[in-house]
Amino acid sequence: MPARARPESRPGLTIAEAARRTGVSVHTLRYYERAGLTVTPVDRTAGGRRRYRQLDLDWITICTRLRATGMPIRAIRRYAELVSAGAGNEQERLALLEAHRADVTAKIAEALENLTLIDHKIDVYRGRLAAGDADRLWAPSA
Repeated sequence: MPARARPESRPGLTIAEAARRTGVSVHTLRYYERAGLTVTPVDRTAGGRRRYRQLDLDWITICTRLRATGMPIRAIRRYAELVSAGAGNEQERLALLEAHRADVTAKIAEALENLTLIDHKIDVYRGRLAAGDADRLWAPSA
């Protein structure tokens, strides 16, 4: 009986395991690598299969959070390039993050303003329904 081939043993997680741990798809992990969003090359087995280290998982988490807050891919790529380059560019990294923070803060302020309007409309509807005169709420004419 022929011996079964053993999976290549190399420390780290497979791409499927990394996807589960980070909460992103396998496709997204491959995209991050192709798009230059990683700070170090992802390890590979002799057969070419990706092996993710904790450093990779931590960086993917940073990327996904920056992306979730609306940071453009090009800005994440630039941040990754700066981090990969090492010491000496900390001021540029800080400026990039501060600019993104200002954008996120502005979006939060806008969302809160919109939420205030929604809360007002909810209060109006609740009040009219409780008073029994909801039929007096504005509606476009037919």
